[in-house]
Amino acid sequence: MSNLWDLTHIQPERNIVLAGNTLPAIFWNAVAERGPNVWLRQKELGIWRSWSWTQTGAAVREIGDGLLSLGFAAGHCASILSNTQVDWVLTDLAVLSCGGVSSGIYPTDAASQVQYLCEDSATRVLFVEDDEQLDKVLEVRDRLPMLHKIVVFDMEGLSDLRDPMVIGLDDLRALGRTHARTHPAMLDTRVAGCRPEDLAILVYTSGTTGKPKGAMHTHGGLVYSVHGYNTIVSQTMQDERLCFLPLCHIAERLGGEYHALYAGAKLNFVENPETVPENIREIAPTVMLGVPRVWEKFYSGVMIALKEASGLQQAAYAWGIGVGTRIADKVLAGQPVSTSLKLQFTVARWIALNNVRKLIGIHRARYCVTGAAPISPELVKWYLALGVPMLEVWGMTETCGASTYTPANGIRPGMIGLACEYNQVRIEPVTGEIQVKGANLFKGYLNQPEKTADSFTTDGWLRTGDVGLVDDSGYFKITDRMKDIIITAGGKNVTPSELENELKFSPYVTDAVVIGDKRPYLSVIVMIDQENVEKYAQDHDVPFSNYASLTKSPEVQALIQAVLDQVNKKFARVEQIKKFWLLDTQLSAEDEELTPTMKLKRKLVEKKYAAQIEAMYR
Repeated sequence: MSNLWDLTHIQPERNIVLAGNTLPAIFWNAVAERGPNVWLRQKELGIWRSWSWTQTGAAVREIGDGLLSLGFAAGHCASILSNTQVDWVLTDLAVLSCGGVSSGIYPTDAASQVQYLCEDSATRVLFVEDDEQLDKVLEVRDRLPMLHKIVVFDMEGLSDLRDPMVIGLDDLRALGRTHARTHPAMLDTRVAGCRPEDLAILVYTSGTTGKPKGAMHTHGGLVYSVHGYNTIVSQTMQDERLCFLPLCHIAERLGGEYHALYAGAKLNFVENPETVPENIREIAPTVMLGVPRVWEKFYSGVMIALKEASGLQQAAYAWGIGVGTRIADKVLAGQPVSTSLKLQFTVARWIALNNVRKLIGIHRARYCVTGAAPISPELVKWYLALGVPMLEVWGMTETCGASTYTPANGIRPGMIGLACEYNQVRIEPVTGEIQVKGANLFKGYLNQPEKTADSFTTDGWLRTGDVGLVDDSGYFKITDRMKDIIITAGGKNVTPSELENELKFSPYVTDAVVIGDKRPYLSVIVMIDQENVEKYAQDHDVPFSNYASLTKSPEVQALIQAVLDQVNKKFARVEQIKKFWLLDTQLSAEDEELTPTMKLKRKLVEKKYAAQIEAMYR
């Protein structure tokens, strides 16, 4: 691992790593060039199984030929309804190799949402993970006349199913092998026929403001973006990655699958969403991409573990993180680090900090990347104090992911960094909106020309909806979403995300929505971290019978009040939160209040819990 005070080794890569102007071209060039080297790994029944580039190519070819045998034409859409796994990637690359359009669906989506997404995208073939996902599709397939075939990855429990529309992935691959014997060059012809301007993937927005919109990305835009990614967070074939975020989200699709495809980094897939912490410790990735909630959970886990540690261990951590923080302060300020402090950090790593990194699983990480939502500056600084650079990127579905980035030798917590070299970023002078222009931008929303037009200025800049500022050195900072800025009854403009991020820094808070527009003071709805709060209750003999009783117990109320008091100390009086209410329902991604990426939907929360909000203002 690198020295905290010298991060110059994390350099961009501007040379073209692999030829190809479409994703299928890049993939098949990678198969030819990297053949026997391992690319994909997944843990199954306790054993890690590997796929070389050659084996991956063989599987993709069989799935692709299987699709061709079903009459899947260039330009047809196939959707994938599954958790993140190897079969997701194999299927995605096969669809693209056929000249098709690949669209992902969150596995937490309800049957009605699956129907809408398949209908909107004119899905012809739908790949589903297992019997649970198949049930959703069978519930609505009568309303999907364009749907031709349903392919199931895992047929366990479905051996007795006799349905002409349903086929297992293994059987599709067998069809592909048969088809290839009579049409050996057909898939290669499709690959060669893909053009940069062709539509490649649909990425549906989370739908925080209405029905999801299908953002259209072309092969040319994706290849351009992947080339650009290597100039901000360079990777090589020696890197180990963990693939666990939803692949239907732009972050893992571009920053995980496609970037690893291009650069050659190994992709390791978790067993399931619940085993992420365990699998990270097993793999110890050298590059780690996560969303703020992931980094918050790791931090929370360390803080909870410390409470159970011995006094000596707690003292060692306190001293070690203190040394790391002093060095981080100097690094962030651009000041030299003394030899004495460097020696102290070496000792700090040996007695405490290395163990903390191993507890998380980032002890081999050259750097970690965070994006998709705002992150607390204190959290970025904490990881840096451990000796791991936390690089923040900012972007959105419509920008093909990252539009700004933080260079390793220029980390500034609270800032989203510089404009990526491959696009332009500006602040609109009247509204303060951050706007983006470049070849990485999407080509519009599927079937929604009016919303597409509304998304761009007359001179071609994308309206992101984020409000921000830029300093003299070109670093951007987001102050909030345009639609989320609160103006209190006293006329004070408040940025709720700053308060919310501070609250989420606590191990006892999962998410928060600050309220206060046109009101005399600020209040907040808090979603507690169930695991950590339950442990607190057990350690302090707090009686509770279920989740609702836990949130209502006086001790838990006092715990969150203490968190709130600490946060309020950092803000002016008019920006302080006066009252809070704890969500007393345990939410999951299936609940309407949460997006598939587990973010609370502000407007829906305000509407659904209007009575509880009003009670805080009586």
